[in-house]
Amino acid sequence: MDFRTTSLEGWVQRVRLKELSAREMVESALQNIERTHHTLNAFCAVDPKTSLKEADAIDKRLARGDAVGPLAGIPVGIKDLEEAKGFVTTYGSTLHIDDAPSVIDSPLVARLKAAGCIVVGKTNTSEFGHRGETDNPPFGATRNPWNLDYTTGGSSGGSGAAIAGGVVPLCTGSDGGGSIRIPSALCELSGIKTCQGRVAVGGPNPPGSGILSVRGPMALRTRDVAYALDAVRGDEATDIFGLPKDGPDWRAQLDGDNQPKRMIFSRTMGHAEVDREIDTIVSRAVAKLKEAGVEVIEREDIWEADPIEQWWVIWTASRARTHGHLRGTADWERIDERLRLAIEHGLEKITAIDYARAIDACFTLNYRLEEVFQDAPLILSPTLRGQAPLIGSHEGLVNGELTPRWAVGFTQGINMTRNPAGTVNAGFTKLGLPVGLQILGRQRDDVAVLQAMCFAEDVLGLAATAPHGV
Repeated sequence: MDFRTTSLEGWVQRVRLKELSAREMVESALQNIERTHHTLNAFCAVDPKTSLKEADAIDKRLARGDAVGPLAGIPVGIKDLEEAKGFVTTYGSTLHIDDAPSVIDSPLVARLKAAGCIVVGKTNTSEFGHRGETDNPPFGATRNPWNLDYTTGGSSGGSGAAIAGGVVPLCTGSDGGGSIRIPSALCELSGIKTCQGRVAVGGPNPPGSGILSVRGPMALRTRDVAYALDAVRGDEATDIFGLPKDGPDWRAQLDGDNQPKRMIFSRTMGHAEVDREIDTIVSRAVAKLKEAGVEVIEREDIWEADPIEQWWVIWTASRARTHGHLRGTADWERIDERLRLAIEHGLEKITAIDYARAIDACFTLNYRLEEVFQDAPLILSPTLRGQAPLIGSHEGLVNGELTPRWAVGFTQGINMTRNPAGTVNAGFTKLGLPVGLQILGRQRDDVAVLQAMCFAEDVLGLAATAPHGV
């Protein structure tokens, strides 16, 4: 069963009409995981016995005529930075592969289950989500369904590959600096980082990236993501940034006229050098939106400097808080060398004043965005400044030069301001890899971003099927 052939709502409808059983859906997902393991390596753990038992329970409830939720029978993969009952949360690290299985679900996983989803396994991630690529010592690299020699991006790369490869129709992701948008862009998904607080990040464990982290569902297209978001969004008592689920369902608001009147297009956001091929592809996509009737305002003076430096302060301080105590122990050498360097930076280079100034930057960056939004309520940019690295290289091309900062430039600052930001496919490189177009919206205007994403999908008409999958 190729889960790319029908929308999320379509799969639910087939289960409700008993054209397919929840068991058949889960059996197909488990077979897909096994079939693609040596090509994609999207999943790092499965539990067939429990998932099939839970699928049977859904089928019994359907047979009795019980309410089963809006995602009834949907097999879902959970990113391995998030708690799912019965699974070890390894964080992609040898430090945790022998931990006891979790006895709780994260708030997001609990809501997915309450909506009728069945957890089939954990999806691969970079170690503690520290890079925009997905590989780690215990489980290896996840490969891109569009070109197996290249990364899926990260850190939600296992989820990205699983959906793009048709393995499952739904996964979870998290985004502390682009970790939903980067793999969505590279795997040709429509993905969104919602406003902070839309999807609960509560529970007993604070988020690894501190105030930067957002969680949410990942699926193939915008309407799929919105449908899943309606099942999981809303306030939660243990999320100090939680927002209420107010207004009509987001999915229902995508069925009308989604065309924005005006959008700003910024090739560089004022600070980033962009690969020429990516710039050409994104500019061509924006031109098509303009031809379709959108007034496009071009401007580069969004931010005066790259927010990455201030983002790096918050992120490395958060990592130092979590793992700094391991320095000097035997476990220190078990951490990825690049992650160790980040932890040491947080330990040795970041002061309390630096951290306070980085928090100030979150406010000033947002203030500047609001000034720009006076001209138009949406900003377009490339999702990434460079091309994806080959597996194992950790460096991507920007205008012919390899750099480890290929993914830096357009995603991290938006985690600081907490604005909603989505990505849709703008086209393909000569290597056959997708290129993302990022759509940034005003504070708490997630629906406008989702509507613009739908409009771009419909106008660009670039939906295609990755050659490597089920």
